[in-house]
Order: sequence, then structure tokens, then C-alpha cells
Amino acid sequence: MYHWLRDHRRKKILTEPFPLVWRTILGEKVRHYSFLNADEKHRLEQLLQVFVAEKTFIGCNGLEMVDEIRVVIAADACMLILGLPHNLYGKLETILVYPSTVVVPPPKAGVFTQSPLFERSETPISGQAFINGPVILVWDEVKRESRHPETGHNVVYHEFAHYLDMLDGRADGTPELRSREQYRMWAEVFAAEFLALRRKLKAGEKTFFDSYGATNEAEFFAVATEYFFDQPVKMQKNHKALYDVLAGFYQQDTAERERRSRKNSHGGV
Repeated sequence: MYHWLRDHRRKKILTEPFPLVWRTILGEKVRHYSFLNADEKHRLEQLLQVFVAEKTFIGCNGLEMVDEIRVVIAADACMLILGLPHNLYGKLETILVYPSTVVVPPPKAGVFTQSPLFERSETPISGQAFINGPVILVWDEVKRESRHPETGHNVVYHEFAHYLDMLDGRADGTPELRSREQYRMWAEVFAAEFLALRRKLKAGEKTFFDSYGATNEAEFFAVATEYFFDQPVKMQKNHKALYDVLAGFYQQDTAERERRSRKNSHGGV
């Protein structure tokens, strides 16, 4: 009954035309929107429209909540599930948005917050995710990184990758997969890449991935997700096995999408 009501509500939301001002925001503020073909843009807009309607965005520390903030965050969050069967991040209801880097007091320990993923100290953050929510984001980081994917960093991708990881109740760097073979390949490839990153950092060698990915398996998955969407061609070249398992999970070929976009932007040259 719940699924029927949810689906009925979402169909009603999608009878409303997609706001033209939102499409302008996407074109100007979300660089990856321009990488999508017409079908992908339509799909993203549908996901975004439902996401904005269903989630509660709360501005913190005086931040006024406006359409630009909602649309940019929703677009980046929905980019991850563009190829996935989904329930728009399950039970997530609330997104807290701060204007700039914030120090968040440590949460009370609970059944689902015993993982090393969760910091207990009062440290500055640009984002944080919890099982069942909320997701905390810093707007100046979101805005900059959404326009400049060449940096390889996107706090929305990072935190929503954590949320996908935690849908099975654990923050362990392995989201819910579709087959035993996919789990086997995931474990093999991710373990090798994670340990290689740690070894290289310990030896003082240059690494493709940000050093934060060596924190633990959950952070490695979130960091790898950022690179999969932001620097996919380089990732496919330098870490093909990892790229392939992420492409299998997200059901997106982000490297081919980037190459197609580059070709189109150069007039087919």
C-alpha cells in the first residue's frame, strides 16, 4: 500500500512541467548536466523534481534556502542514481545546508553510529552523512565543486555515496550489489586498490586518489565515487578494474560520457 501511494504521489509531481528557471540553474551551475544526452537530461530532471518535492532542505547558520541550493544539491545527488533502480535514498528526509565550513558537535552514540566513519570530535567538516539521515552539506563547497569537476572533488557525491553504502545498515565501503559474482569482484578489486593506496602513501609515492580515501573502506568508496564522476577518463586509464566495478554498480559509463561531451564541444573533432 505504501509503495502504491508513493508511486501515485510521484506521478502527480511529474505532471507538473519542469521549471525553466531550474533548467537554467542546471546549465549554469552543474557542469555535469552539460555532459548528458537528451534522454539522460530528461531522466535527471525527473529524479530532481521528485527529490526536491520529497526532501526537506534546511538552511543553517543564517543560510537562506533558495531554488539554486536545492536544485544543485538535488542534481548532484540524483546523478549517482541516474542508472540505478532506486527509492531516492530510502528513508532520507532532511538535508542540512550550512553556508561555509562548519564545526558540528559530536552526535550521541547509537546503534548505527558505532562505525569509525563517524567522527566524535568537534572538527570542521564540509559534509557528513548518517544512516537514515540527515545529510549535512556546506554550500560554498557544493557550489564550487559542482561547477568544477576537474578538481576531482564533490562533497555531494561523497556524502551520498556514503548514504548508498549505508542502505544495508553498514558503513563498510560495499553498497548493496546485485549478484554474488558482483560482490566477489567488488571485494577483490576494492581491497587491492585500497591497500595499494595505503602502501603508496606510506612510501611517499604520488597517488591518483586523494589520501583521504585511505582512512577506511567506507571513505575509499566515497572518494572513488567522486573520481568516477569527476575524472572518469583518467580513472579508466589508470585504474581500469576499479572503474569497471563502479561502472557496473552505478550502471553508467561516465568516461564515455565525458569523451562524447568533449567531442561535441569541439565540433566533432
